[in-house]
This record gives sequence, structure tokens and C-alpha cells, in this order.
Amino acid sequence: FNMLSGKNIAGWPSGSAIDSEDTMNFSALTGVKPHIETFPLEKANEGFAKMMENQVRFRAVLKMG
Repeated sequence: FNMLSGKNIAGWPSGSAIDSEDTMNFSALTGVKPHIETFPLEKANEGFAKMMENQVRFRAVLKMG
């Protein structure tokens, strides 16, 4: 995880800190990537509407910049 590369991780706590670390290590070793649909910040309203209508594929992510 490198904040300078413009990437970030968001989620919620589940399990212990060791579980989270194991999950991150597994993802790094196996190349697991999230399935997301991105929206530029200018289209936040469109992304929100799609989310509320269950039209978003996977997870909706706003892209800044």
C-alpha cells in the first residue's frame, strides 16, 4: 500500500488485526483486485443515483482528480 501512488483502501473492521494483515498479504501475493465501477467526482450524483437504484456493478468509487 503506497499512499503516494494515488491508491487507497477503505473498508470496515472484521476479525482481528492479524486477520486483516493475513488478508492483505494474500491479496498482494495472489494479485487479487477489487471489482469496482468508478465515477469522476463531477458525476457523483450519477453514481449515487445508480447506487440507489441497484444499477452499480460491484462497488461504486468516486475518483478525485
